[in-house]
Amino acid sequence: MTPDEITTEFAEIDFPKLDRSLRHPRTMISAALSIGAFLATVVACVPLLSVLVMLVYRGGKKLSLELFTELPPTGFESGGGFGNAIVGTIVIVAIAAVISIPSGVLTAIFLAEFGAGSKTASVARFCAKTLTGLPSILAGVFAYAAVVVATGTYSAPAGGVALSLLMLPTIILTAEEAMRMVPTKMKEAAIGMGCTPTQVAWKIVLPTALPGILTGVMLAIARAAGETAPLLFTALFSNYWIFEDGQSQVMEPTASLAVFIYNFSGMPFENQIEMAWAASLILVLMVLTTNITGQIISHKTKLT
Repeated sequence: MTPDEITTEFAEIDFPKLDRSLRHPRTMISAALSIGAFLATVVACVPLLSVLVMLVYRGGKKLSLELFTELPPTGFESGGGFGNAIVGTIVIVAIAAVISIPSGVLTAIFLAEFGAGSKTASVARFCAKTLTGLPSILAGVFAYAAVVVATGTYSAPAGGVALSLLMLPTIILTAEEAMRMVPTKMKEAAIGMGCTPTQVAWKIVLPTALPGILTGVMLAIARAAGETAPLLFTALFSNYWIFEDGQSQVMEPTASLAVFIYNFSGMPFENQIEMAWAASLILVLMVLTTNITGQIISHKTKLT
């Protein structure tokens, strides 16, 4: 049978129509579910958008250069700023990152590569998952007992230790999952070329899993930057700069944006309340910038 005859034969067959009827039950159910999913997405975005709009409206009116360069005002003063709280937040989160990122990544390497099926890995993984649900105030109590009582003072390192406890489980679990996603063929090829397990982990697994690791790190930093309760027990607050006149006040009570918002939002003075709204907006922008930066770095790493 020639191709033309086959085409003619198929053309004469009366195939059922493939056009979808709008009255068909499956079509109606599909359309209803699609509309329901769209409406659910809109409803889920309403709280986030409403918070952002309120922050921009209430906090944006107070934004000025002096907010970033001046110290907090007293009760009846007007003006002022929270530059010391911004610097203090950056310092405390940086200390927490220095503690949690290396230890978290190294733990993830052990869990994913060297001791994946061992009892030690199972215990460590269980502890990390348990820490994800740890109330933040308990991290502050631990850091208070371990650092504040030992040093005899509230300080930025004490706040960094508390925040590192909250960052650590997120970094461990996301980094381990990212390393497990590295194709086995890549690791087997490296072993076949004579690489040691350490070289495989350092030169193959880590670079390949870097986008996922960075995502976990940025999520952990974003969570730590907005915590208040641990800092009330550890860093407390201060109306002064952490670095002033060439001297470091790291081992003294340190200001942070979260505690600044907590303190000023309950004051009966309009100026302080407006500054609390402005600080909330700045804190949200800092967290948003951190997340966007992490996504950009991850995207560029994937391309390379």
